[in-house]
Amino acid sequence: MDADHGGRTGNEKKSPWPDVTSRPPADQEMGRGAGQDAGTAPDAEAAPAGTSAPVADGRRQGGGMAALSLPYQIAAALALSGLGLLACAHIAMIFLYVAPSNTLTKQHGEVVDDWVFPEFEQNWKLFAPNPLQQNISVHVRAEVADNGADGSKVTRWINLSRDDGEAIRGNLLPSHVDQNELRRAWDFYTGSHDGENRPSGLRGELSERYIRRIVMVRLAEHGYDGGTVERIQVRSAVRSVGAPAWSDEKINTELEYRELPWWTVTPSDRPGTATTDQAAQAGTAER
Repeated sequence: MDADHGGRTGNEKKSPWPDVTSRPPADQEMGRGAGQDAGTAPDAEAAPAGTSAPVADGRRQGGGMAALSLPYQIAAALALSGLGLLACAHIAMIFLYVAPSNTLTKQHGEVVDDWVFPEFEQNWKLFAPNPLQQNISVHVRAEVADNGADGSKVTRWINLSRDDGEAIRGNLLPSHVDQNELRRAWDFYTGSHDGENRPSGLRGELSERYIRRIVMVRLAEHGYDGGTVERIQVRSAVRSVGAPAWSDEKINTELEYRELPWWTVTPSDRPGTATTDQAAQAGTAER
């Protein structure tokens, strides 16, 4: 067919726009695109059953608070905020409780104690306690049986704390007994007796028996037979640590003694005669 009757020659190609001489207006293309976005795309495939449908921005609907409706999201946010504020308040109360005395604890100490006790009680402090400001030594002397005319004699004062110090000094691995047994026992005794050496309840009586047994063991180490010791007396020698050279503080460093009454030694006080229950009580006292 020739070109005059609408035919095409062999070298001609089919136009991509067969009956259109120019591109459609831009507003028409925008309208068509908007129409396809509003509806369902012709070539879009249906989502398989049991899967979430894609949203407009390409993400799938997830769980968590985003899946809740607006009222539930607000309620969840308020609940989380309340829990966060409660946790911050609890941490602040515990901090004030374990912190050293300050203006806040002096003004609001009762509020802090009401919050902490009894459920959240702490037995530690935020900073290390004040170091010991006194040197305390525990001494003992004994009345031992004597075959002479007097029938008994009194030994010299024996510094038991000095023995512990000599065992610790220069020792890379000192014994727990040398470090703490006598010291803790004396603290236990003074904390459970008044100024007149009267025991306060059962703990006072327990601390007295504990001291007596420790002393008898130490006397046996010094060569005094447990069978010959009839009575013992314990005292403490206390000397305050002097102020440093750069301080103007005045501290009395004179040696002070606290003597306990004489105790008659009973069979349960002698080494190796304590029952299992008594030994258990002594271990409880030490802790």
